[in-house]
This record gives sequence, C-alpha cells and structure tokens, in this order.
Amino acid sequence: MKRLNALIFGIALCLPLFAQNGLFDSRGDVGLNPKAGSLVYEPVSAEYRVSGGGANVWGTQDAFQFVWRRLSGDMNLQSDIRFAGAGVNAHRKAMLMIRQDLDADSAYADVAVHGDGLTSLQYRSVKGGPTAELRSSLKGPLRVRIERHGDEFTILAGQPGEQLTPVGPQSLKLTDPVYVGLGVGSHDANVIETAVFSNVSLQGPKIESRPLYRSKVMIHNLSTRKSSLVHEAVGVVEAPNWSRDGKFLLVNTAGNLYRLPVSGGQLEKIELGGDYRCNNDHDLTQDGKQLAFSASSATSRQSQVYLANSDGSGVKLLTPTAPSYFHGWSPDAKWLAFVGQRNGKFELYRVRAQGGAEERLTFAGAYDDGPEYTPDGKWIYFNSNRGGDWNIWRIPPGGGGPNDSLAQKITSDDLEDWFPHFSPNGKRMLFLSFPKGTTGHNGKMPGMKLRIMKTPNGKPGAIKDVVTFYGGQGTINVNSWAPDSKRFAYVVYEPI
Repeated sequence: MKRLNALIFGIALCLPLFAQNGLFDSRGDVGLNPKAGSLVYEPVSAEYRVSGGGANVWGTQDAFQFVWRRLSGDMNLQSDIRFAGAGVNAHRKAMLMIRQDLDADSAYADVAVHGDGLTSLQYRSVKGGPTAELRSSLKGPLRVRIERHGDEFTILAGQPGEQLTPVGPQSLKLTDPVYVGLGVGSHDANVIETAVFSNVSLQGPKIESRPLYRSKVMIHNLSTRKSSLVHEAVGVVEAPNWSRDGKFLLVNTAGNLYRLPVSGGQLEKIELGGDYRCNNDHDLTQDGKQLAFSASSATSRQSQVYLANSDGSGVKLLTPTAPSYFHGWSPDAKWLAFVGQRNGKFELYRVRAQGGAEERLTFAGAYDDGPEYTPDGKWIYFNSNRGGDWNIWRIPPGGGGPNDSLAQKITSDDLEDWFPHFSPNGKRMLFLSFPKGTTGHNGKMPGMKLRIMKTPNGKPGAIKDVVTFYGGQGTINVNSWAPDSKRFAYVVYEPI
C-alpha cells in the first residue's frame, strides 16, 4: 500500500503497511522519547520485536513505543512475552494496552509485565490523572491477555497450555474507537529495551480479517515460455530486481531489503545502517555500483528516496519532501525518476544522483506513477489514469512540456496497465495489467496479467499476454529483467 498517506495522531508519523506491522495498523513513540523506538515484524514466525525507551508508563505521563490498531467494541488481546537481554532497569515494561488516544496523558488500561517479573493491571481512569494498578500474584508469566467487556477491563496471566489467572475487573470508561496494541518502555529515557511478542491474537466483533499470502518468487523464460520457482515464503515478498551480474535478485519484505540467489536459497539481508522501513521501490544502476530505494525512517514516516552503495553502505537522502517513491535510473546514472505527492496529486519528478532540487516532469495527470527510462535514455515511460482508465504513456526525459503537451499515449485497451519495464536491450516492454475497472494498484487478485510489447525503434508494437496469475501490488513494481533480456522475475501471491 505504498500510496497511503501517513496520519498525525499526536505521535510520530507512521506508515501503515501490513507487511511491516502484522495485525496492527501503525506504530510510534508516545510521549517524550529521546531515543526513538522501533518495530521488527517477522512475517514467517509472526513475532513482533518491539524496542522502546521512555522514562515510564506510570503517573500522569507515559513514554514508550506503541504498536497499535484502532478498534471499537469488546475485544481481547493475548500474547506470549519475553524480554531480549538482561536489561538495565528491573522496571522495564512489556505491555498489552487498550488506550483512549495517543497523547502522553491518555486514559488507558494494560497488562504490564516488568523486567523483574512483576505483572499488573495498570490503568489511568481519566486523561491527565494518576495511574493505579492491581497486581497479579504470578511473577514472570509467559502468556498474558487483556480483555475489554463494556467498561470492564480484566487481565489474565499464566503459562501456555495452562488456565490463565485473572486480575480484575477494573471499571474504566473509554469512548470508541480505542487504540489496542503492544507497548515497550525502558524506564530509562537514555536506554532502549526490547521485548518479543509471539503467538499474538486479537479478537473482537468488529475486527475485519486480513489476508495472509504465500509469496512465490518466479523467473519466466521467454524462450521456453515457462516460469520456475526461485523462492517461497509465508508473508509478502515484493518487487524483484535482477543484479547486473545476473547472480541474485533484490527483493523487499517486512520493511527490509534482501538479496536472493537466482539459483534459489535463503534471503540475505542488506544492512542499511539505520531505521529504514523499505517499500517496494528499489533498483541498481546499470553498472551495479549504486542502489536507490524508497523508505520511511525514524525522522519521516512517509516515504522518501535514498541513495546508497550497492552493499547498503553510505545511505544519503535525496528527496526531503515526502511522500516520494523511486522508480527508475537514467542510463547514465545521473538522474533518478520518482513519483511525488505534492498538493494532493501524484506527479512525476526527477532528482540528480549528486543531490539538488527536485524537478517536476508532469503536470496534467490525475495520477501518474511508475516512471522508467528507456535504455537509450530518450524517453520516460509511466502509467497514468489521465483520460479515466490506466494506460502506459511516455514523455521526453526533460518532462512533458507545457500542460504535458509532449506526452504520448502508448496503450489503450480494456485492461488497467501499470509499471512499464524495459529489457536491457531495449527491444521489449513488460508491464502489469489489472482487470478492467480496477481503480488502484494496492490490491492482490486473480486474473492479473504480465504482458509484453515489442518496441523496435521505440515505436509501440502488438501486445502479447505472457502470464496470467494471482498477483498485484508487489509483483513487478520495479524493473525485473535479467541482464540477458531473455528472462524476468515476478511474484505470485497465494491467499492462505
């Protein structure tokens, strides 16, 4: 869902991505936190590794890292909890919390497991009021739960497989909707502590089920007309790029970038040296020496474009204005083409790799996306819904001119066409087509098509269907051609 805007809820801006946050919508630091917290969600194990700082969750003000979802009605949240490491302060806390709002002095109830094993039902009855607690007789339970029934809150604690021991109920009036989620506070503003939440379940009458997918990274051979499986995983793996030496694919999942051997094998994480939450927009220069990627970060919860060395070192910000989403390198590696939302519209821009002000390229589209340079550098192809439905267009590399008068429409049929990608030899354009009437690209659905158009001398040719499958967002957001121009990579999604 790369195009969703972040919303301000009194804490840091947070990008709501299912692949990043699991069952929850977003996350951020509540209250005063000199050191920023973080979340690492592992989609295969479904574990949430939450790191937080802050002076305490107590008194009249709270400071902690919160991973949350906004819900109404009765609900219960359950999890197994373990702390990572010995810890600095015995009163560090891992919490399952139901909270009125995201202000530091909000009314709330939680089940708090302390570093020394103390477990209690903490609650603040009114905004800005003091915190009180009801203590459990158990010390250091592995499994805890918090339940809300009307205005009554109860916590339960114990060991997996055993009957959990309740504490409460405690009466507390919270107005729907509320924020429910996972919290970690270090009890020392200068320290970050980490807790791991596993076997997390969230239940309630107004909770909508969320799809879980099995991702299959595929390579299609144009000569044999067959696709082969490279990698399979539970969760969402996205946007394969092919390395310039042909040895690995670059993919993203759960907010991180990974290398995947073309021959198959395990994902190898690319260390970026910071708190970056990568989305599905990334690619290497033609010489393979530089890597561009889009990500949110500790300083901006909206996507920005970054440049790094191919090994992930030397990261630098290229687009301070957000949200911005990278899509393509110029052949000479001097320019990066990206999509920016400015004044409520998605238009095309470019920025120099050496840095500098962004330059706007399109002006007339309702929504322009997916810009990619042709290998000869003479055109930028993109998709747009100007005219009502989604088609592939192109403009000169310097922009579309006044009112996009230089823009040329390339496709025009019943399908909704997205993300044009050119083979390195410039002879073919691969693009993704959604079923007729699909208004956006954030979904995953059957009937998706990968199609190819021959482009001799840059002139459009006939369109050929290559693969029909269950896919969508993440399948080929960025260029996925092999260096030999005979194969391309893509991702199939199977609902579980």
